[in-house]
Amino acid sequence: MSIHKGTASDFTILQKEELNPITKKLVLYAPDIATKAQAGQFLIIKVNENSERIPLTFSDWNRKDGTITIIFQEVGFSSIELGKLKVGEKIQNLAGPLGNPSEIHKYGTAVIACGGLGTAVAYPVAKALKEAGNNVITLIGARNKDLFILEKEIEATSTKVIYSTDDGSKGQKGFVSDLLKELITTKQEQINVVFVIGPPIMMMVTSEVTRPDNIKTIASLNPIMVDGMGMCGACRVTIDGQIKFACVDGPEFDAHKVDFKELIQRLKCYVIEEKQANHQGGHCQCHKHH
Repeated sequence: MSIHKGTASDFTILQKEELNPITKKLVLYAPDIATKAQAGQFLIIKVNENSERIPLTFSDWNRKDGTITIIFQEVGFSSIELGKLKVGEKIQNLAGPLGNPSEIHKYGTAVIACGGLGTAVAYPVAKALKEAGNNVITLIGARNKDLFILEKEIEATSTKVIYSTDDGSKGQKGFVSDLLKELITTKQEQINVVFVIGPPIMMMVTSEVTRPDNIKTIASLNPIMVDGMGMCGACRVTIDGQIKFACVDGPEFDAHKVDFKELIQRLKCYVIEEKQANHQGGHCQCHKHH
C-alpha cells in the first residue's frame, strides 16, 4: 500500500492499495464531499480533461480527515486509466455525493446479500445498519476465495458473515442466493429486510428468493450512467412499469418491482464499443458504478 506524505489539495490520492489483481482501492482528499457522504450514494469521476465520466459508489469516508474511499475493478479503458494514477497525483474532477442515501432504519434483522465488487458498496450500508441498532447478517459470494475483499471490515460491522464460492474454496459451495434461501427456509432468523448489491443477474435471482415470503428487498442498481444528475436519461430503469432514473430516483429501488431483464439487456448496449476502446485506447461511456 502506498501512502501520500505532505500537504494535500482537493482530489489528491492519499493512499493506493491493490486488493486483488484487478481491484484497487483509492483514498482521496475531498473534504467537501466527505462531509456530506452517506451510505448508498455515489460519485462521478473524471480522471483528466479528455476522460469519460465514471460513476463509482462510495466505499467509505472520514469526515474528520476529509477523505473518501473508492474501490473499483480495472475492466474498461477509463477504470484502467484511473488505476494507473499514483499516490500524490490528482483526479481532475469529482462530483458528489449523488443519488439518494440508503433506506436506513431500525428494522430488526437486516440481511445484506452481496457479490463481487458489490461488497465495497455493501460495507457502508452494513455499517449504517449496525449503527441504527440492527442485527446485521452479511452474505458474500465470489467465484473463488482469492476474490473476496474487505473481509475484516465487513466482519467488524456484521453480527454474522456467511461466505459462498462458486468453486467451494471458501465457505459454502454455491451462490449468495443459496445462502439466503437456507436462512429463510430454516427460519434461523426473522428477517425484516434484505439489501441485494452486486451484478444484476445475482440481484435478480436473489430478490426472487425473498418474493414468496414478501420480505422487503432493496436493490442497488448499476445501469449505464453519464451525467449522474438526471439530464441525459442514460440510466433509465423500469420500476413497477414506470420509467425512473437511477441517478436521481435511486440508485436503490424495491427489488421486487425492478425489471431486471431490461436492465441486463441495456447493460450490453456498448459491449462492442467498450472492447474497441480498450483495444484502441479510446473512450466509451459504458461504465457501471459497481
